Amino acid sequence: MAHRQALTGPVTDFDIRLLRVFKAVAACGGFSAAESELGISRSAISLHMGDLERRLGLRLCRRGRGGFALTEEGREVLEAAETLLAGLEAFRTEVNALHESLRGELDIGITDTLVSLPEMRITHALATLKARGPEVRLNMHMDPPGEIARAVLDGRLQLGVVPDVDLPASLERRPLYEELSRLYCSAGHPLFAAKPTSPPDDLAEWDAVVPTYPLPASGRAQHARLRGTATASDREGAAFLILTGAYLGYLPDHQAAPWVSAGRLRALWPSDCHFLTPFVVIVRRDRRPNRVLEAFLEALESQKSAISSV
Repeated sequence: MAHRQALTGPVTDFDIRLLRVFKAVAACGGFSAAESELGISRSAISLHMGDLERRLGLRLCRRGRGGFALTEEGREVLEAAETLLAGLEAFRTEVNALHESLRGELDIGITDTLVSLPEMRITHALATLKARGPEVRLNMHMDPPGEIARAVLDGRLQLGVVPDVDLPASLERRPLYEELSRLYCSAGHPLFAAKPTSPPDDLAEWDAVVPTYPLPASGRAQHARLRGTATASDREGAAFLILTGAYLGYLPDHQAAPWVSAGRLRALWPSDCHFLTPFVVIVRRDRRPNRVLEAFLEALESQKSAISSV
């Protein structure tokens, strides 16, 4: 080659293809021997090698009566090509590994007492996530619903589980389950032993605990029948007050179940005094892509499908 020009510009996909042909030719020891390895004809191999030599401005091999042999420059280019192609393969392997393993953190906000729900969708989804990504760090925050919603909106939390009550439109909501709450009293309250068969005309004759946390419309209607002489900021606080024997109050059935079994709580007029609270998973509508979060949401959806099929 009379005119030698250095390689300029970026290494293209076509360059990579030519280098793969060159590597195969060198490994096979000639154009003819490389035909079956590459699955292309000898003439096509010759064209590719000519393109590569022109691209590099170097003579890479000698071929003729004396047989096939790499030039000194060809040996150096082969070494560089093998390094490049090995690096590309390592890159592909590492990127593919990212799809197989999860790394990062997941910050979740959950309102109180949901751990005792029989469905345990949150618990099972967390277990699935941990099994898929052992290196994922899970950060659990127990806060009031309003605080969870604010934290999801401002990015302090990636996901929340809250009642579907008065939530901002900028939050994406995914239905989770409905929670049944009933009116309870504890041992020591006059109504515990009396066990009346129908609710009194005026429930307001009894002291009751009323919540300061959000309620669905049906829950607000039920509480409007009570005389609220005590307040609670969460269901745990309501349980404390009801268990004193001095107050009536609404509790989720799953939360009250252990005390009911122990004979310490009793549901009053369960067919009349109850309401359902829908719970949802909340995430930002404009959230950035996050593989850990999406994996958890997928696990939750799988739990929903598994429960539906039972």
